[in-house]
Amino acid sequence: MTSDQLVAQRRQKDDFFKRHPQSPLTDAQQTAFAGLRYYPPNPALDLIVEVTPFAEQEEIAVETTTGDVRQYVRWGEFRFTVDGEEARLTIYDTPHGWFLPFVDAGANGETYGAGRYIDPEELPSGRFHVDFNLAYNPYCAYNDAYSCPLTPFENRLKVKIRAGEMIWEVKG
Repeated sequence: MTSDQLVAQRRQKDDFFKRHPQSPLTDAQQTAFAGLRYYPPNPALDLIVEVTPFAEQEEIAVETTTGDVRQYVRWGEFRFTVDGEEARLTIYDTPHGWFLPFVDAGANGETYGAGRYIDPEELPSGRFHVDFNLAYNPYCAYNDAYSCPLTPFENRLKVKIRAGEMIWEVKG
């Protein structure tokens, strides 16, 4: 995705949050909404990665922000480098597709403390397109009425991922 396409997609999302009846924002938040905060496009974090499937793809229970439990399969992991530091993340298989939750070192300051999500795109030959510029906050970051999966500990990074959505300051 080009930087221009990314910026256009972000504008569409902001418009959805501001105007759409299915926005996760309350009516008061929509009235005061001036847009989400994003990192500038970062081509270095738009990755094609080799995912190594786990020998045992076990099902795990993942707690949500409201105390519910969802079942996901730990499918495989990939390694990548950010600012010269190696990092590793697990991709999960869910009934709705591939799921990549993560918490980075900027959590609770620059990024949402409970983590952000990416929907990785499966490519041929065991590869995935993982574009951190598309990292997004779950709806529970905007409204406590939503139940969102918490990021498993194995996907808590020691590096900052300066791409995608930033933490949102609630107004209204």
